[in-house]
Amino acid sequence: MPKERFKLIPTSHLILLKYNKILLLRRFNTGYEDGNYSVVAGHLDGNETFIQAMVREAKEEADINIKPEDLKVVHVMHRKVPNEERIDFFIMSNKWRGEPKIMEPHKCDDLRWFELDNLPDNIIPYVKQAIDCFLNNILYSEFGWKNIK
Repeated sequence: MPKERFKLIPTSHLILLKYNKILLLRRFNTGYEDGNYSVVAGHLDGNETFIQAMVREAKEEADINIKPEDLKVVHVMHRKVPNEERIDFFIMSNKWRGEPKIMEPHKCDDLRWFELDNLPDNIIPYVKQAIDCFLNNILYSEFGWKNIK
């Protein structure tokens, strides 16, 4: 019997920019991320690309419409958490339609623009690393491997 192949959990994250600001939301009811800021993000549902997932998640989480051609992959992260590995695509846009608003009040209690050089202290660490990498034109990074056995 063939061995089951290893699986990564795929996620798209939106780096939405307006002037020198990035859109962040504060999550709750998610577990370890509770009370911390993140970007609009979500898992791929299957049978969709990272770009298609980002278009869908932007609408679901923030009620904004983004065209696939207005999205650009700016960072990829291979992330390790205790019982799984993830592959995170950080996808940037500075073009969209609609005013961002909270669409999942059971998962998010704040949504606002932050200056890129003055991010909140309670930002999720791997998201902070990805934003720093984006700002420094670093396409790939790893997170969580040092302390996981």
